Amino acid sequence: MALRRLDSLGYQIGLLSRLFDRRLQEVLRARGVAPGQFAPLVMLFEQDGLTQAELCRRINVEQPTMANTLERMERDGLIKRKVDDADRRRALVFLTPKAKDARNDVLEGVRQVANRTLAQISAADQDAIFRLLGRMVENLRNEP
Repeated sequence: MALRRLDSLGYQIGLLSRLFDRRLQEVLRARGVAPGQFAPLVMLFEQDGLTQAELCRRINVEQPTMANTLERMERDGLIKRKVDDADRRRALVFLTPKAKDARNDVLEGVRQVANRTLAQISAADQDAIFRLLGRMVENLRNEP
């Protein structure tokens, strides 16, 4: 039996992800943020002063990936690292004034992409989408 890509969950999720990421990249790039920097920025917008390990756990990425991302963010003037006074072996990651000033603009741009994605979808259908996506994430997260 031939697989019809329009009936394939993986195909549809992959296509949606690529299209959403492309629009998000455009919005972020216009605001001076590289795509990989967005997730750490959001985590630091929520709680400044996290460690690299905490960022890895919250975003679900490997340490080397986060280390490279943080190096670029530091180079771009978005973060600064300070040695943790409680444990001198680790550093805490803090937003710079540049990143703090960009917060509202970055989040508004991302909101615009999300709103465009959900345009012409009723509130009830949006609720159903988020409920079902949450279940699917948990199904895969809880897989043995």
